[in-house]
Amino acid sequence: MARSTPPDGFYELLAPHLPPEPSVGPNGGRPPVPHRVVLRVLWHVLATGARWEDVPPELGCSGRTALRRLRAWQERGAWARLHAEPLRLLERAGRLDADAVVVDSVHVRAFGGGQRAGPSPVDRRKPGSKHTLMVDRGGVPLAIRTAGANASDHTQILPVVLDYPRVGGTAGRPKELPDELYADRGYDGDATRSLLAWLGVEPHIARRRTPHGSGLGRVRWVVERTISWLKGLRRMRVRYDRLAVVQDAWHSLAASVICYRLLHEDYAHAG
Repeated sequence: MARSTPPDGFYELLAPHLPPEPSVGPNGGRPPVPHRVVLRVLWHVLATGARWEDVPPELGCSGRTALRRLRAWQERGAWARLHAEPLRLLERAGRLDADAVVVDSVHVRAFGGGQRAGPSPVDRRKPGSKHTLMVDRGGVPLAIRTAGANASDHTQILPVVLDYPRVGGTAGRPKELPDELYADRGYDGDATRSLLAWLGVEPHIARRRTPHGSGLGRVRWVVERTISWLKGLRRMRVRYDRLAVVQDAWHSLAASVICYRLLHEDYAHAG
C-alpha cells in the first residue's frame, strides 16, 4: 500500500502554486485550516482510499474541508501546475523521454455514477469510468483523461494526445506533440492513424485480427507498470466522486505523486 503521509519536500513543491493561506477575518472566528494540513488529508485519502467521512480527526482537518480545497485548487489550475513541476525537473535531469509516448487505459468502478461514467462492458454494465493514460518511454505519466466505461478506446486516443504537456526545463521551445505513439489493438483504426500522422505523430498501433508477436509489447509494457502504480494509490482503484472536476484533480495529484517518486527514485526498482 502507498504511504499515507506526504514525503518531505512534496508540500514545498506544491506551495508556490497554491493561493495565499486564508486568514482570520476582522471579526475573529476559528482560524482556517493551513494548506499543509489539507494536503496531509488529501494524501491520506489518495493513498488509503478512505471515504471523506472516515478521515481521522487527528489529521487536523475534516474530509469535507479537504474536498472543498481539492476542488477549489483544481478550478484555480493548481494541480495542473503541480504536475508540470516534477515533469520539468525530470526533463532538466535528463530523465524524461517524451519524444515517444505510450497510451493505454484502465476501467474502474464508479459507485453512484456521476459525470464521465457509463455502463461498463467488463463489469456487467455497472457504472464505471475509463482512465486513459499517456506515459513517456520510461513510464512517466504525462496525461490522464476520464470517460465513461463504455467509451471506445479509439475515441479517447486523440484527446489524450492533445493533452501532451509543454514541458520546460531545458533550452529551446517545448515540444507541443510527441514524435511517436505506441498503443495496443484497442486503438486500431485507419482514421486514427491518419489523424495522428496529420498531426506529425508516427503511430505504432497493433492491428486487429493479426497474429500476436509484433514486438510492440517491448515498448508498451511501461504503461502497464504505471497503471499498477496508479492503482497502488487506492483512491484511484474505485471512483467515488461524481464530479468531473474532482476526478480531474485526483488525476493531477496522482500523476504528480508518481512523478515525484520517480524523481526521487522511490520506484527505481519497481518492475
